[in-house]
Amino acid sequence: MPTVTLNKDVFEELVGKKLPADELKDRISMLGTDLEGIEGNEIHVEVFPNRPDMLSEQGFARAFSSFIGHKTGLRQYDVQSSKEKVIVEEAVSDVRPYTVCAIVRGLSFDDERIREVIQIQEKLHVTQCRKRKKGAIGIYPLEAITFPVRFTALPPKEITFQPLESDREMDGLQVLSAHPTGRDYAHLLEGLEKFPVFIDANDEVLSMPPVINSHKTGRITPTTTDVFVECSGFDMKTLSHVLNIIVTALADMGGKIESIEVEYPDQKLVTPDLSPARMKFDLAYVNKRLGLTLSEEEAVTLLGKMGFGYEAGEVLIPAYRADILHQIDFAEDIAIAYGYENFQEELCSTATVGKEDLFERFKNIVADVLVGQGLLEVNTFHITDRELQTERMRMPDLVPIALKNSLSADFDTMRAWLLPSMLHVFQNNKHNEYPQSIFGFGSAFVADESTESGIGEQPRLCVAHCDEAADYTYARQMLDSVFGALALDYGVEAVEHPSYIPGRVGKIVVEGTDVGFIGELHPEVLDNFKLDYPVCALEVELRKIFDKKNKI
Repeated sequence: MPTVTLNKDVFEELVGKKLPADELKDRISMLGTDLEGIEGNEIHVEVFPNRPDMLSEQGFARAFSSFIGHKTGLRQYDVQSSKEKVIVEEAVSDVRPYTVCAIVRGLSFDDERIREVIQIQEKLHVTQCRKRKKGAIGIYPLEAITFPVRFTALPPKEITFQPLESDREMDGLQVLSAHPTGRDYAHLLEGLEKFPVFIDANDEVLSMPPVINSHKTGRITPTTTDVFVECSGFDMKTLSHVLNIIVTALADMGGKIESIEVEYPDQKLVTPDLSPARMKFDLAYVNKRLGLTLSEEEAVTLLGKMGFGYEAGEVLIPAYRADILHQIDFAEDIAIAYGYENFQEELCSTATVGKEDLFERFKNIVADVLVGQGLLEVNTFHITDRELQTERMRMPDLVPIALKNSLSADFDTMRAWLLPSMLHVFQNNKHNEYPQSIFGFGSAFVADESTESGIGEQPRLCVAHCDEAADYTYARQMLDSVFGALALDYGVEAVEHPSYIPGRVGKIVVEGTDVGFIGELHPEVLDNFKLDYPVCALEVELRKIFDKKNKI
């Protein structure tokens, strides 16, 4: 979880109420955050990942002020039109397709205020933006920019600017090789023929996201009063929330928010949109979950202490809150506002004796063996994208379970097998040293008419090894070690599989039952994942092996 350092004087001024030290410590801890300590004029707080809006003095003070009942309810932020435009060109569609933008005027910067802005930008980069993989944030002095601004992509040799804190101009490739920040984030642009870039109407480069701003047009100083803010990346919903978090924090610093028209090849957007989202409130559900008997009026008061509005049976959710997805999220916030210390402790009326689940014990044995062989365990998402599971694996005829109402093309499918996700892990870690040896447990999802939902879950194990010397022999050694520890006999029979090299793949058989595949990945699959080294892998259905082990 990210830890933020808050300026105590700034925090208390924003809260609008000064509490005694002991009460301040107690209330911060009860807000659902972990107070690490107060030292002099610094408050050190660990913020849970679901509340990125609290990663600044302004956001934390906003939430805290509501929580203590000083400034409750939905905060209103006025957005005026700047009449400025950002043009998103077709060239970025394959490299960094989305951006959302805003202008904030009337700010007053000093060294402390610049520190606050840098901190929220860095913390959002690490959390919501996944170390800039998912998105990146740029903040620029407005006086250095001439609109309209273009968001485009160019060959790196055609991008020339003086990067932040550098004493000379560089082209795109030189930034990645010679600038410290460029080297840190070079892997995010690796393999691209064109790099994304923001350019103003005077052909001045603003930045080369997600790496670095220009020293000339992207450096905030104490003389700056108006700023241009952009967030670019791969998921529009994430970018919108990040922009909302930043501009509302800047507004709490005294700024005035102005919207920008973002013109895409096929649509026009006006950002930011700070209108609250609406969700119907289920009081009975919340009371049942919390064991309370709150009236609607009491629940609305508690929602107000967490910064929500309420209107005609619907909760008004602030535009900077990215964590409200379900009624259980309202239950959690109401529990915080009610006070965990106010819940009555009760002993369970049922006495039971717990023991470790046999299948989990079985998985632990397998995990211990693989860890002992030097492999790292990874966890990957159940939800992925169809193209990753099919075309990129040379399996176009595979039909995975599709989500009915997916919000993103990156997460529109339940995975049918684990191996594509493991290869995606390799793709995202090309900048790390080799060999890379990983394993993971997880469920694959298949059509199954015998279940209520028509979908069955198959617990699986996948082992993958990426290295210049990766081959079938290594994968077989891992398979031998696992089955040896389980004291099970198995066989491998020759088979054809589109994802593997012909002649270097086999199906794994235990007592006449097919349980998985093992082999070396096809070169075309490696190219699809932009992998530079061979990969060998195996994937097995754990439940089938467990049943054989226990003769079920």
